[in-house]
Amino acid sequence: MGPIDPEFFEGDDMRAALAARDIGTVYRLLGRLGVSQRRIAQLAGQSQSEVSEIRKGRQVRDVWVLERIADGLGIPRAWMGLSYGEQTPDTPPVEEVDGAMRRRSLVATTMAAALGQAFLGLPELALPTGQVLPSRLDMAHVHTVRAVTEQLRGVARYYGGQAEVFGAVAALYTRWMQVPATDAVKAQLAAALAELHTETGWWGYDSGLDGTGFFTRALRLAGTTRDTYGIANTAWHAGMVLTRTGHPDHALKLLQLGRFQLRPQADDSRVPTLIARLGRTSAAAYARMGGLDEATRCLAEAREGWEPRDTFERADADLGTAVVQRDLGRFDAAERFATSAARTYSEGHRRGRTMTELLLAEVHVRAGEPRGLTLAHQAIKEVSTLQSVAARREWLMPLATALEARPGTDTQELARTARQIATTQI
Repeated sequence: MGPIDPEFFEGDDMRAALAARDIGTVYRLLGRLGVSQRRIAQLAGQSQSEVSEIRKGRQVRDVWVLERIADGLGIPRAWMGLSYGEQTPDTPPVEEVDGAMRRRSLVATTMAAALGQAFLGLPELALPTGQVLPSRLDMAHVHTVRAVTEQLRGVARYYGGQAEVFGAVAALYTRWMQVPATDAVKAQLAAALAELHTETGWWGYDSGLDGTGFFTRALRLAGTTRDTYGIANTAWHAGMVLTRTGHPDHALKLLQLGRFQLRPQADDSRVPTLIARLGRTSAAAYARMGGLDEATRCLAEAREGWEPRDTFERADADLGTAVVQRDLGRFDAAERFATSAARTYSEGHRRGRTMTELLLAEVHVRAGEPRGLTLAHQAIKEVSTLQSVAARREWLMPLATALEARPGTDTQELARTARQIATTQI
């Protein structure tokens, strides 16, 4: 019995099901393509009755079973989020194949969540050895998830990275969805877990890893309880990642879907800030695509009717605006907003302040100002202490390029140092 044709796994519906580890849908889609249950059973190492039960809705939760199914059917494990963090320097790049699939799956899942389509279930993550589930949940467990998420977010904002810690915590707390609880508690837990998985995807990106699977899972969690704010928040974070990694067209789809979600909850005090963030990120996406008018319009809309709730939000907004102005070639405006952000970021947000210093140094170096080298030297020193791969790749590399364009032995030596740090494994 030969392997399944790889083209059977190329459709958008199939890719979305694989990304969500929805094996029942995978089996049903294969059936529509003429693959018998008997053939699936033999390839996946299951009985025909097991395949039938899974097609009818039985969930596959064991990660080892998921890996066996993937290997048996000839599906790359990464397509099902089963190879998180396993890439090595010798692994050949698969971005053009797997990356396109993940982006399409992310857009499809966001659309499904935004339109209120039902999900058949949540794929389970492996439970860390030795951990015991509680017998019943109450709101104290929900508060625990939110408190731990906030604590981890604070650590990541200071040091950068932390993907492995976030991933382990997400794997542990997601298993709580199996524990008996009232519907109200389950809904609150799903919303808290959606936020945790969104943060895990974001800081996975900051660590240089692919966090798409966590974003997809966050959307499914938020979608199960119609947590529209959670859906929009995930769309914003995922849109930022897609914009910064060179896929602004896909980012705009997510950002538009996210903005659509917030209309029914205009009385939520969190909504104005998230709307502003979606607008600024849309401006960044348009700027990457050369859309001057659209980017300018989105920046203006992001400022309408919004006041930052704290210094971090103000600094974050100024830094986001500075990046858009830089990408549009408006270096004077970029310098002005970056300077404001640098003054506003508190000591607890060292990662954001360091990225602001890198941008400021880049703008001054490009303008040929003598102060640029001093700023560059300080920013390079600061970024070398962060555990943020994204800061090195996306903020330090442009500074290195700007330094290389300037003459002088000291400048070129500083450029070499910057490039060396940017490419060094953390």
